[in-house]
Amino acid sequence: MPDDILIVLTTHPEREGAERLAEKLVQKKLAACVNILGRMTSIYPWKGRIERGEEHQMVIKTSTRRYAELEALVRREHPYELPEILTLPVIGGLIEYLDWIQTCTD
Repeated sequence: MPDDILIVLTTHPEREGAERLAEKLVQKKLAACVNILGRMTSIYPWKGRIERGEEHQMVIKTSTRRYAELEALVRREHPYELPEILTLPVIGGLIEYLDWIQTCTD
């Protein structure tokens, strides 16, 4: 069961945009839950320059079978040319919570 669950990370430059994206993911059953963390500073190289930006980390709980659709929606809706999309496998957890994620993404 745990190997059917993923944590997906992405960032968004605006709180309101992150909330809109999270709502779409949950409404379409692509995510059971999305946590939007407070503003943070990101520093990274981009197109030959060192960039600095304010972002909100999004922590998305989903099932492996919904990942491809989730990725497609994030890519389509995200304002960045190259959005962060990282998946982390879940190797354990409270079985009732893992079941809930599966139920929410059915």
